[in-house]
Amino acid sequence: MNVIIIGGGPAGYTAAIYASRAGLNPTLVEGPLPGGQLTTTTTIENYPGFPNGIDGTELVMNMREQAERLGTNMVGAIVEKVEFASSPSSLHKVTLDDGNTMEAKAIIIATGAEAKYLGLPAEDRLRGSGVSACATCDGFFFRNKVVAVVGGGDTAAEEAQYLASLAQKVYLIVRRNVLRASKAMQDKLFANPKIEILFEHETLDLIGSPVLKQALLVHRRGKADESKKTIDIDGFFLAIGHTPKSDLFRPAVEVDPEGYIRTFDNSTRTSVPGVFACGDVADPRYRQCITAAASGCKAAMDCKQYLE
Repeated sequence: MNVIIIGGGPAGYTAAIYASRAGLNPTLVEGPLPGGQLTTTTTIENYPGFPNGIDGTELVMNMREQAERLGTNMVGAIVEKVEFASSPSSLHKVTLDDGNTMEAKAIIIATGAEAKYLGLPAEDRLRGSGVSACATCDGFFFRNKVVAVVGGGDTAAEEAQYLASLAQKVYLIVRRNVLRASKAMQDKLFANPKIEILFEHETLDLIGSPVLKQALLVHRRGKADESKKTIDIDGFFLAIGHTPKSDLFRPAVEVDPEGYIRTFDNSTRTSVPGVFACGDVADPRYRQCITAAASGCKAAMDCKQYLE
């Protein structure tokens, strides 16, 4: 086998499309959630070529269908173990959850990342109906509305600033009594009249059905002067980080301190010869559908060159 692609999402399916057209006869192991994070979103407004937007699941399933039509072998299983080759002349070995094993000359990792959530039951119920972990993806739907962002770091500050350019008002819910964001980002937040920072607040619950209407907050939780209040909001954005799905490949593949797979020389090459990484598992910065798809293209082209 020439190449095994691990992960079914925009990066994995795009890698499969390009690998198929390059005559590599790829096998793609789709994992526990074929389609990846896009299957948990509703309308995507910012993917080129769809002037009226497109449903996230429809978009990624179109990618899957295209890859399969071009010759990709789809395997509906979960990878449980990977044994990387000790030399370029050896084969990489992949063990699936059904006990079957596969071997290939090259591996493309496209397992993605998942946003961190607070763990509230309402988050799942309202995901796509007011709850989001991507302001760039979904902010457009909240023009002139009231939204909240959870987090106190640079990412949360950037998300709040971005949303303030669209929304009527932005609450920034910060668990601590200080921000972790850089001084420059803090200055921008404090100077923006649309942003109200709620220090020492935590979210207890999200209220609304079928769409989000309110957030129940607690101020100074566990302190003598603890108090609760609700805020009326249309959108609730999580900005407390992402977790790249790289555990399966560590420590063999080099990762950064946050667990994102390192790639080298402006390519998708990892620290292991014949192993490539694309999409959100190797992207701590952009995490967009279009950048994931683009890196899947790069991974297939890098893989093709390696095999030649």
